[in-house]
Amino acid sequence: MSDGQHKNGNFTSTIGFVIACVGSAVGLGNIWMFPYRLGQYGGAAFLIPYLLFIFLFGWVGLSAEFAIGRKARTGTIGSYGYCFAERKKEKLGKALGWFPLLGSLGIAIGYSIVLGWVLRSLAGAVTGSLFEKDAAAYFAEAAGAFGSVPWHLIIVAAVTLVLLTGVTKGIEKVSKVMMPLFFLLFIILAVRVAFLPGASEGYEFLFVPKWEALLRVDTWVMAMGQAFFSLSITGSGMIVYGAYLDNKVDIPGASIRTALFDTLAALLSGLAIMPAVFAFGIDAGSGPSLIFITLPGVFSQMPMGRLFAVFFFLSVTFAGITSLINMFEAVIESWQTQFAISRTMSALLVGGITFLAGVFLEEESRTGKWLDAVSIGIVPLGAVLGAVSIYYVLGYPRIREELEKGHKGRLSAAFGFAAKYIYVPLTILVLILGYVYNGIG
Repeated sequence: MSDGQHKNGNFTSTIGFVIACVGSAVGLGNIWMFPYRLGQYGGAAFLIPYLLFIFLFGWVGLSAEFAIGRKARTGTIGSYGYCFAERKKEKLGKALGWFPLLGSLGIAIGYSIVLGWVLRSLAGAVTGSLFEKDAAAYFAEAAGAFGSVPWHLIIVAAVTLVLLTGVTKGIEKVSKVMMPLFFLLFIILAVRVAFLPGASEGYEFLFVPKWEALLRVDTWVMAMGQAFFSLSITGSGMIVYGAYLDNKVDIPGASIRTALFDTLAALLSGLAIMPAVFAFGIDAGSGPSLIFITLPGVFSQMPMGRLFAVFFFLSVTFAGITSLINMFEAVIESWQTQFAISRTMSALLVGGITFLAGVFLEEESRTGKWLDAVSIGIVPLGAVLGAVSIYYVLGYPRIREELEKGHKGRLSAAFGFAAKYIYVPLTILVLILGYVYNGIG
């Protein structure tokens, strides 16, 4: 483990690593949740707590997960075992590592279903069938029991195939194509909707500050939840990407860049979606209805709307696939390593389980309940276990050694204080508030 090379290969450059991490972080939450929350909780005022939390979670949260992955040179289960080996409790650490790993698998199961809906909508935009009937009726067909089996299968098969080719050939190359295209397509959409009559109301919804919102506890809670989940801090997925990282990479710097591009993607989503929604006087609802019902109605009224619908659903597909790749890889690497099986076998097992479990959850209400259960209960618990394991069980002095590799100079005293006494308690708070609010991410 000291040679800095994982048996699955390493990212070939810091840029490739950051793009892959941005691909993991930028997902459906950025697209359908962030724009609505930005407007609902104070417009530009919401950005103040949101950016504070993004910086904190990116600086000490992402950095911790990347660093333990690189230090242990393995993914979730092995990294937890490494932390607890310091206390002669390696078996306990590996056992605890299953919680965040199952969180990644659980989210992947639900996420692949939703991406099946996206892919079906993309095909409908290409053929025109999306606009031949009411958008709600089209979505109801897709989100019914066994309503999107072929599209669901295509998503799972595509991600599995990418991961069979490894890290540099699969994850890095696909991310380098899909993420720039995501940004490009959303920029085109944002420019187009800027010229729609009435688009200014959307910008007002997003960016006119409602300062009184900063006095509401809910604003801070939702900003914290949005920032936390947006960066994919799960105690699992980002650990495995860290395991594929060269020793020369400045982890705190790469973490901040990941947080920056994730935030830009969220803001760009808002600029592409909300002005169009307001231009046509459609309710700016949140959740799946925004993507699958509201926006098709918008595109149907726009000049060249079919083309822009294709652009939109294609870019959402790219964002979703790069996120799903990370979820799959976290599980694949751990099973490959812990059970001493081939990468091919591990990838096929993960893909098969994800699809077969998801087939029986394709109905929208079941998908929603599944994702809520995993995102409220398992994923935040995984993040707590990761934060405590890294900063307290392994200990800050040991992880600081890894964080300072490739970093110019020593980390400031503020980093350690923020990590141990602000970040770790906040992960616990995210877990608690998730139950109180029935979900904050």
